[in-house]
Amino acid sequence: MKYNELNDEEKYVIENKGTEYPFTGKYNDFYEEGVFTCKKCNAPLYKSEDKFKSGCGWPSFDDEIEGAVKRVPDRDGRRVEIVCASCGGHLGHVFEGERLTAKNTRHCVNSISLNFKKAE
Repeated sequence: MKYNELNDEEKYVIENKGTEYPFTGKYNDFYEEGVFTCKKCNAPLYKSEDKFKSGCGWPSFDDEIEGAVKRVPDRDGRRVEIVCASCGGHLGHVFEGERLTAKNTRHCVNSISLNFKKAE
């Protein structure tokens, strides 16, 4: 499979499981209609209607497109990492039980791991 070329900062987050600084990502306060896709492989990951304002400093979603996101135990042993199910690129972490939405789930995603395709 051919992947998109990533710059050093994108590689740091997507391939080396880094994190961008909070409140710096372009999709943190972004609320247009469409679909968020994986920056590495273009797989659709999240629908705009599942994005919500959490105040955490990163884009937050309370649901993913079915089968698009894989949950894996984080290296730190405490959190659950989320990766693109298609290419394995690091997206961020998922948290449950915070009661921020009715679905009680928060996918905390690095903006740098995403692209956005506007609804037509």
